[in-house]
Amino acid sequence: MTPHILIAGGGIAGLTAALALHAAGFPHVTVVEAAPGIRPVGAGLNLMPNAVRELDALGVLDEVEAGAVRTRELRYYHRSGGLISREARGLRAGYRWPQLSVHRGHLQFVLAEAVRERLGPAALVGGVRVSGLDLLPDGRPRVRLEHRDGATRGLTSLRPDVLIGADGIRSTVRAALNPGEGEPPWNGMLVWRGVSRVDARRAGSFMFIAGDDRQKAVVYPVSEPTLRRPDTLVNWALAMPADRIANASSTSTRGDWNRPVPVDSFLHHYEGWEFDGVSVPDVLRAADGAFVYPMVDREPLTRWTHGRTTLIGDAAHAMYPIGSNGATQSIVDARALAHAMALHRDPAEALAAYEGERRPAMTELQRANRRLGPEIVINLAHRRAPGGFTDIDDVIPPHERADIAARYALTGAFDPATVNLGSPYEVPVSALP
Repeated sequence: MTPHILIAGGGIAGLTAALALHAAGFPHVTVVEAAPGIRPVGAGLNLMPNAVRELDALGVLDEVEAGAVRTRELRYYHRSGGLISREARGLRAGYRWPQLSVHRGHLQFVLAEAVRERLGPAALVGGVRVSGLDLLPDGRPRVRLEHRDGATRGLTSLRPDVLIGADGIRSTVRAALNPGEGEPPWNGMLVWRGVSRVDARRAGSFMFIAGDDRQKAVVYPVSEPTLRRPDTLVNWALAMPADRIANASSTSTRGDWNRPVPVDSFLHHYEGWEFDGVSVPDVLRAADGAFVYPMVDREPLTRWTHGRTTLIGDAAHAMYPIGSNGATQSIVDARALAHAMALHRDPAEALAAYEGERRPAMTELQRANRRLGPEIVINLAHRRAPGGFTDIDDVIPPHERADIAARYALTGAFDPATVNLGSPYEVPVSALP
């Protein structure tokens, strides 16, 4: 008899885990999601080739790529407009799989449809969240459920064989396993995010990160223009210290997440920011709105797994939005977990093996992102040439820039040599339950 696996959270981590577990021979999987349904909300994100490789292995890459952009180049700029570096990405960088820029809502929708098709409509339950859990003496979790409207409908508790906490940075599952941890720590930065419809000729064909040691902008297209729709959807994210912004105290780390704000409330901080034909103010003016939230992460845990309960994605290792590793590593987590479940008959042993592989690497990546990862080149350029530069090679030599990028890729295991070996998470037929 195959185990019943309950996944708390129907985001990218949870949905990918459901698909990966199904592919590994576990048909009895239920995903509970607090939102009543999967809707195309949110902003854009980048998927590194190691995550795209795993989506390909799960058979959903074509559907994802149909609504995405192949990221071909990443550029770093000083706020004065000087080009710090340009890096080929994805296929152009020698990977067997592309890097994809995609709207989070599109990716989540594709994954949700695949879960319903392969596991059945009952596998994805909306309007229900895990509100707490107890660990029983045999290691199994007893899960308490809460319906969105507070009403009692059907089951209010479950005793699954395995519980996977994929419920994000404010994970209830994590909180139950680590009582007293408190709120995610804030680094004092605020982030504004949104998407804009922009004339494709003004959107740029590249992703860029620009700024100085205190203020940054990330801009990239997440859709391709078509004959029917010649414009393109552009994702943007801006960051500044809260102490430089009037009335910033109204945004805190408690309860004020993804607060809608008018674009005019912060656009003036980015007037004059233009990089190789892409005007940040013009992109912002084309947005319908924006959301602001504090830049937070989570302290690395010394343990993810307790008996038959474990964590994946942001619930396990939420990190600063640097290096395109949030969704990327959630997808890899999901595949690694399913692989371990297939190779170990004892679920507790499987979860321990999954953690043994993933937690050390993710702890190091969390720490690397606190050190700003590859974006440190912007800080270095500003520190060494605050007024701008004529030749970046005189400021940051080419070998230093290359070393920074290469070290970060190795930390996240998305360097071309590692990725091109193929997925390490293919389950041998002999291991299928």
